[in-house]
Amino acid sequence: MGHKLSKGNANNVDIIPQGRFSISEEAPPSYVAQEEVASPDVHSAGRSTEMTQVSTEAEPEDSAEGRRGSKQDARRPSLYSTIDVVPQLDFYANTTFTGRQRRSRPSLEFLRKAFDDGDSASNAEGSGNGSLPGIPEVEGNVDGASTHGAKKAKPPVRFGWVTGVMIRCMLNIWGVILFLRLSIITSRAGIILTWVIILLSVLITSVTALSVSAISTNGRVKSGGAYFMISRTLGPEMGGPIGVVFSFANALACSLNTIGFAETVRDLLKEYDVIMVDELNDVRIVGAITVTLLLLISLAGMEWEAKTQILFFLVLMVTFANYFAGTFLPPTAEKQAQGFFSYRREIFIDNLLPDTRSDSSVFFDMFAIFFPSAIGILSGANISGDLKDPEHAIPKGTLMAILFTTFSYLAISATVGSCVIRDATGDLNDSVPLLNVSGVCEGLGCGFGWNFTRCTQGADCKYGLAQDRQVLRLVSGFGPLILAGIFAASLSSALAFLVSAPKVFQCLCRDKIYPYIGFFAKGYGKNDEPLRAYILTYFIALAFILIGSLDVIAPLISNFFLCSYALINFSCFHASITNSPGWRPSFRFYNHWTALFGAIISVVLMFLLTWWAALITFSLILFLLGYVTYKKPEVNWGSSVQASTYKMALSYSVSLSGVEDHVKNYRPQCLVLTGPPHLRPALVDFVGSFTKNISLMICGDILMEDKTALTQRSTDSLVKWLNCRKVRSFYTLLNGESLRDGARTLMQATGLGKLKPNTLVMGFKTNWRECSPYSLEDYVNTIYDTFDANYGVCILRMMDGLDITEEMLCEDNAAFEPDESPRQQCNDDTGSTAPSPSDAEHSQQDHHIPDHSSSQTTTVFQNKQGKRTVDVYWISDDGGLTLLIPYLLTRRKRWRHCKVRVFVVGQQQTIEEDRKEMVCLLQSFRLDVHDVIVITDSERPPLSKSLTRFENSIAPFRLKSGEQEGGVVHPVRAECPWRVSDKELDALRLKSERKVRLNEIIRRNSKHAALVIVSLPVPQSDCPSSLYMAWLDALTCGLHCPALLIRGNQQNVLTFYCQ
Repeated sequence: MGHKLSKGNANNVDIIPQGRFSISEEAPPSYVAQEEVASPDVHSAGRSTEMTQVSTEAEPEDSAEGRRGSKQDARRPSLYSTIDVVPQLDFYANTTFTGRQRRSRPSLEFLRKAFDDGDSASNAEGSGNGSLPGIPEVEGNVDGASTHGAKKAKPPVRFGWVTGVMIRCMLNIWGVILFLRLSIITSRAGIILTWVIILLSVLITSVTALSVSAISTNGRVKSGGAYFMISRTLGPEMGGPIGVVFSFANALACSLNTIGFAETVRDLLKEYDVIMVDELNDVRIVGAITVTLLLLISLAGMEWEAKTQILFFLVLMVTFANYFAGTFLPPTAEKQAQGFFSYRREIFIDNLLPDTRSDSSVFFDMFAIFFPSAIGILSGANISGDLKDPEHAIPKGTLMAILFTTFSYLAISATVGSCVIRDATGDLNDSVPLLNVSGVCEGLGCGFGWNFTRCTQGADCKYGLAQDRQVLRLVSGFGPLILAGIFAASLSSALAFLVSAPKVFQCLCRDKIYPYIGFFAKGYGKNDEPLRAYILTYFIALAFILIGSLDVIAPLISNFFLCSYALINFSCFHASITNSPGWRPSFRFYNHWTALFGAIISVVLMFLLTWWAALITFSLILFLLGYVTYKKPEVNWGSSVQASTYKMALSYSVSLSGVEDHVKNYRPQCLVLTGPPHLRPALVDFVGSFTKNISLMICGDILMEDKTALTQRSTDSLVKWLNCRKVRSFYTLLNGESLRDGARTLMQATGLGKLKPNTLVMGFKTNWRECSPYSLEDYVNTIYDTFDANYGVCILRMMDGLDITEEMLCEDNAAFEPDESPRQQCNDDTGSTAPSPSDAEHSQQDHHIPDHSSSQTTTVFQNKQGKRTVDVYWISDDGGLTLLIPYLLTRRKRWRHCKVRVFVVGQQQTIEEDRKEMVCLLQSFRLDVHDVIVITDSERPPLSKSLTRFENSIAPFRLKSGEQEGGVVHPVRAECPWRVSDKELDALRLKSERKVRLNEIIRRNSKHAALVIVSLPVPQSDCPSSLYMAWLDALTCGLHCPALLIRGNQQNVLTFYCQ
């Protein structure tokens, strides 16, 4: 219900904005956010990325003139006032500049207070050189230290769109598949299907690149790559799982390219008859040594890694030039023996279609092997935190990389398929004169003077397009350059993936979505390098390198990356269809239906390629998704899921408004006058027991007298308290002059369309005898107004009361508390806490903020009720609400074993007929009622002691004999409507005695009940409030279990019809 705070303490409770004020006589107040100045080491380690993104093309900070110019710009006042300021970028940034505090615009409260104060306003308007809100005020020693540190610390390395995105993506796409597997794919699938495979892969990656471009240009992008984009778009539920999978996939891709390099080194050693152990173990040894060297390069920092990548890119450019030049050179006899004959029309036609020896699944088999070559499109996005301008670099660099690499793959597959036949022996003795080809010669080589017939007859031929993995080396003008290209492609891709995986995983760890991984979130150096995550990625890659087979790892990587692409595309689609005002990507060349197509085709290909790997991937995603959904991490990234939820809720609410109410769909939508919910936890728990996931619950808090005591901070704390208690309820705060005024306003204004309360729930006023009579009148009039508003009414009474304010004040006594009290946690550090006040005055002003003690409060409604009974005394027919509430209660787990008993009033002569009639009615309502009991002695007079207790309770409110002259009520009766005259008491004596008698029946029959529900009497408009409260007290006094007085609005809420 409502609550009051002293006005004297009101000004001390959260009315000062979260900033510091410096008020002088000559200048207006200066408003500065409370944020610590970044120390040099913190800046260089943790905040360098963010600060660089926020900073604009401004003067260097070490220039005094630049600092004065920037400060002068920030001093520009608005036309309306010198206290108000013009729009600035700093006010919208989440980060700070080096050595300066973050500027914040003045709050509305501050602006209003400044103008209300005449002296301050005049001084503000009259000063032209004073400090303004938004100007950072930094103490000299702190500023000097920060500036000095900024001069010493080197700026972090930042990359442009060419070196940071395009070259990095191209190097990743030009991986080992290009040099070691593309020729075999062309031989088995044919040139046509190979182009289809390439173009299908490019289609998926291009659509994904468009989605990445749209997401990356919808706000500032930090480090984290695909994980950061998905998590900030779809929320932590989908972002967390994909962050784990994507990091693992990058580690696998590192091992894939390392194995490709190791295979090339092994084949090169075999040419010189050098074998360390055997073919498989040689790959493992070379791969382990290689990935160790790559780790050392990564640990040296991003600057060394970038220089290494540029060197690899130059080597690849020379390699491609060498290859295409070699296709035009006339082949030597040795090359012809190995199947290379330069450009021949016959070879091109023969290699257009798939190899006849291939099975029907050759397309999907080859696609599964080829697709990992296209997974490098996110390499630039993965280091988004190290880019100068990620919003422009990611779209431009990624799309240009896809364009150039697509042409290279198409060109190489077409040229190698036009120059090399599928099978060759490599034996110079197999040459035959063109004019003397006998009938024994079979195959395409016969037309070129070579007899490779034994290859088609099952002989083990090691050369040709279908057999030799080093075909590109054969075709090139200078073979060793191709080896250099293979080394550059494999090592550059492996190095890029070895860098990408830790960056993504570091971002995931810092978000604290999953436990036990925070150890890997720490960064080192000016670029915030995740050295610990590097070590973890190294061991994962090393473990898969020990497999030693490139074809085994490739399908796993394909599934992981396809899953990532599917979620990236779905993120773009979902963010687009929500029509959120916050979705404003500067990249316009995308379509939400194209993004949806990319998501669907990615999922389909996952199962078509390797169904078992797809099942493993989705099982892992669902497991991680379930964990995040259960834990509900306390993060708010403004995801499209939130926007979609709002849109659906708005759409359904509007649609529901046009539907007429039907009794079958009636739900008790409760407005609960809880005051601050944590002060009446039993009332919150009880209503939440039958409304959770069923109907609407709104906790109403009426703030009387003090209008500034409860701020947004404490309001959010109360909402967190409700969430921590797992109560599905809204919280509404309202300023009101009285309980009646606030409740009337809440009933009129609370709700949206059909989602509007129809039942008012409040606690019983246990101090009604001792409280102010005006407070009593206010309470009873609230009930009267509720009936007049056609609401149902529920009043909950417990033996010890509902308000635990006094208990909290006792627990907050500093004399009984330890020096350091542990902070209450809820769902892994998601609970809200507040410091414990040390005296009664402080407690009074802060009692509305939940603390650790209130969060621990348990009530009877949180316990299992066992096999006790819920006794319903259905005295008056109110439409069925009295029966509906216990039915909803017994559907809950804690109340499931309770038995419902219904008590009705009847006559001794017709007891059986009355019982059968009620049983028939309850069966028609399909309510599971254990027993029906007919009360036949309700008209007996109550016991004298019970009647005496009732009369004693009403005695203080009766008019004295002097105030009733000749049966006419004195004018004091009009001024004090709660006073009861003898005439009124005699007229209503029969009703009073029946309520006292009913209480005796309840105490006799419901000694062991878990809950007693009694029909609430509806008073006439001229019934004095004190007499009505005495009736309510008489009905429920002496009960050791919770008692609920309930009354519907006399309209049916139950029906036995199906329409």
